[in-house]
Amino acid sequence: MSRLRILHLMSCRGWSSDAYWATRAVVELERAGHDVTLCCRAGTEARVIERAREMGVGRVVTLGFRSGFRPRDDLADVGRLRQWLPHFDVLHVHRGKEHWLAALANRLSKTPRPLFRTRHIVHAVRPHAANRWLYGAATNFVVTVTEAIRRQYVASGLLPPERVVTLPGGVDAEQFHPGLDGGPLRGDFGIPRGRLLVGLVSGLRVMKGHEVAVQAASLLAQDDVRPHFLFIGKGRREERIRELIRAGRLEDHVTLVGFVPDLPRAMAALDIALYVPLESDGMSRVVFECLSLGRPLVASRVGVVPEILVDGRDALLVPAGDPELLAAAIKRLVADPVLRTSLGFAARRLVMVHYSGARVAARLANLYRAVVRGLTE
Repeated sequence: MSRLRILHLMSCRGWSSDAYWATRAVVELERAGHDVTLCCRAGTEARVIERAREMGVGRVVTLGFRSGFRPRDDLADVGRLRQWLPHFDVLHVHRGKEHWLAALANRLSKTPRPLFRTRHIVHAVRPHAANRWLYGAATNFVVTVTEAIRRQYVASGLLPPERVVTLPGGVDAEQFHPGLDGGPLRGDFGIPRGRLLVGLVSGLRVMKGHEVAVQAASLLAQDDVRPHFLFIGKGRREERIRELIRAGRLEDHVTLVGFVPDLPRAMAALDIALYVPLESDGMSRVVFECLSLGRPLVASRVGVVPEILVDGRDALLVPAGDPELLAAAIKRLVADPVLRTSLGFAARRLVMVHYSGARVAARLANLYRAVVRGLTE
């Protein structure tokens, strides 16, 4: 079976890492020649569906996916899923709501289909009786975006280790590529000519590490090392971050630009990329985008980072929340253009060999085929 008919179900109310991963998987599976449909929550046209279409999704359908336990609405969704099942080879779900609906539709159908679940966050799954049925009997395979999440599933005993696989990455290597020229945007951002640009792309939230980056910028300025820092993103911590910048007299060294219309090109303007959250944020999308662009990266040892990156070979790794060691890593890169170049080449090569969207889609398709064959033989 070379061409698969696949239904991805995603109940997200807004754009999130779950929505991004599901959408990337759908786009890459379509590129590989499969017949893929993305099922979204009704009423999320502006927040989710339009973004999915912008990323390249060709076919979108909707279900109610009402929050909580809604017997009438849930039964309506299950009924529609039962009607759809004969038209697909595989079901792939991303959150608990659609997981239960798909499992029940399969249970009530004469044509049940293999059921896959992707787990996107580090959060223990309770091994109670309902989950033992959901994962042990109703689900064929669980995909996790980090090895730490996989270990949680294995430890729960809900399903055997051979039915849980880690598939990190999935970046669009055609959109995020080293050939992008971000130079013209430096002027738009007000970056002084001749200054190295150090960038952090993330929502301005407490756990994303912006305050640690500001502290590192202050330490570097004290050593008369003065790259320019660029924060791309918005969030609730913006005023607090601006207060720290003013307190450190760093207004000429740190710029906040909010959201940007062309994120790949803005990231391509960076000479050094930062990924410095204080704790894991699941799939770590920005890590793979920076790597795919061939940008030298300084990253906190959280989540997927220590699982996929070797310090000094693929990136420079630092402890989370340590401004002194972060400043030292940035200073090392500022002083060593050869190291910046070698890390950039290694980063892009790592993505192309292991973590591009095309690679992740190929692995997913192989898993789908193996399960479909096993059920039909």
